[in-house]
Amino acid sequence: MTSPIQNVALVHGGFVDGSGWKGVYELLREEGYDVSVVQNPTVSLEDDVSVTNRVLNEQDGPTVLVGHSYGGAVISQAGTHENVAALVYIAGFVPDSGESVNTLLADPPPGDPVPPIPSPQDAFFILVRDKFPEVFAGDLPRNEAEFLADSQVLWGLDALEGVVTDPAWRAKPSWYLVATDDHVIAPRLQRMMSERAGSTVVEVSGSHAIYISQPAAVASLIMQASNA
Repeated sequence: MTSPIQNVALVHGGFVDGSGWKGVYELLREEGYDVSVVQNPTVSLEDDVSVTNRVLNEQDGPTVLVGHSYGGAVISQAGTHENVAALVYIAGFVPDSGESVNTLLADPPPGDPVPPIPSPQDAFFILVRDKFPEVFAGDLPRNEAEFLADSQVLWGLDALEGVVTDPAWRAKPSWYLVATDDHVIAPRLQRMMSERAGSTVVEVSGSHAIYISQPAAVASLIMQASNA
């Protein structure tokens, strides 16, 4: 029987920074994991993969690489790193070769949520502030959701359109948490991507901000991957 993987690297998505992982980080640390939080700038996919790889270079052994939302695209490309043993997607994008977040969001079927993202300004996007709380973080206290809205990190056009060339999930095992009340990435799309990747899937009732609102469920899936 192999020993559990002790290293975990957490990659955040668009519009936010790595501080949202605090609850997950603390739970994993309590269980003895060595946890790194990647502060990817979300300017371009290429740059975010490079930033993630620099963190992976510092790991002293096999690592569980975790991505939320756009962070799923980042780990799909960065996950080919030799230190990555498993991938965990938290309501994340799982692009195949030649796909981007933009192509996965294109032409949603009727009934799928369409996040309120205006046209880019100077090649950067922001989520409409007054809609952010209910769309992104509907299960967080209102004051916390409003703070996220007012502290948004600009999301680059080159991140949205960055194409994955060598998806790590084709060669490495993956796990996926579907947020069933997600109004940013439709649960239908989450299920499609996770099924295509052959991921081990759990479904949890929660918003797109489930990594903040339900850290225990997220940490549990990461620990499941580390023990597999």
